[in-house]
Amino acid sequence: MIGNFKVRTDLALEAREGYDGEEARIRGVSVKEEADEEREIYTTVVKIETENGAKAMGKPVGTYITLEAPNLSSPDEGTHREVSQELARQLRRLIRKPEQAVLVVGLGNREVTPDALGPGVVNNLCITRHMVREYGKTFSRSPGAGNVSAIVPGVMAQTGMETLEIVRGVVKETKPDLVIAIDALAARSTRRLNRTIQITDAGIYPGSGVGNHRKGMNREALGVPVIAVGVPTVVDAATIVNDAMEELVAQMDGQQEMRLLGGALGTLDDARKRQMIHELISPHLNTMFVTPKDIDETVKYLSYTISEGLNIAFQGDAEK
Repeated sequence: MIGNFKVRTDLALEAREGYDGEEARIRGVSVKEEADEEREIYTTVVKIETENGAKAMGKPVGTYITLEAPNLSSPDEGTHREVSQELARQLRRLIRKPEQAVLVVGLGNREVTPDALGPGVVNNLCITRHMVREYGKTFSRSPGAGNVSAIVPGVMAQTGMETLEIVRGVVKETKPDLVIAIDALAARSTRRLNRTIQITDAGIYPGSGVGNHRKGMNREALGVPVIAVGVPTVVDAATIVNDAMEELVAQMDGQQEMRLLGGALGTLDDARKRQMIHELISPHLNTMFVTPKDIDETVKYLSYTISEGLNIAFQGDAEK
């Protein structure tokens, strides 16, 4: 963060990284890290336990599990299978009762590729609720059986309705035990684009990462637990410029030649430099977001990866 300029991110891990030095320890927030070097999957669990911690982090109270896999952005099937298995394992840790009835909500706009993750996941899910209703206990006892239903509610511009209104109606009618919401997220760092999965039991606020604040989907709003699963597919353009200018200023401060080359910029103190960067960034880039050029292909196989993780979790094949 520079001056009053705040970057947008949906990842609790990145919100936590925004604190350093004396602020590194936040009351009411705990962090635990795990590293699987063999599979190159790195897990960070951020638990926001108090309202004080929630206020400091800008996130609701809850558990936020972040899976980082540098190879997730590549189309390697082996890597994606391992990530799916780990996703299923982490989901089971939050759900604890995988045999319950689950409604999967694919949030986003299928017409906008970076926002089409949720609908893509639903397309690849193993839907079983209708089979359970038709065959009852006979089907429930079969291997790989679950009780999964799904919906893609679209976005307000397509339906004229809040996503929460649609989902609340479906929950009232179908009475699931759990809602899992899938959505594309915004990241703070470009290195996390399409390489990170966040799982949280705190629910979700659709569109919050890009400044489109919609009503939140959580336990209070729906009456059942809500788990959100997301992958960052976009990064705020202002953060890219912010990082580049910070690096430029650091280089000028660190080298006499660069300081002379910078002219007047090299004579400014830190506070003036921060203020100048803030003024340059805010008017022009606050509404712009950037996504990788291969996002079409990437969203397609990320959708398969997440849907496979859900299928494993609810079919009873995941490692407990």
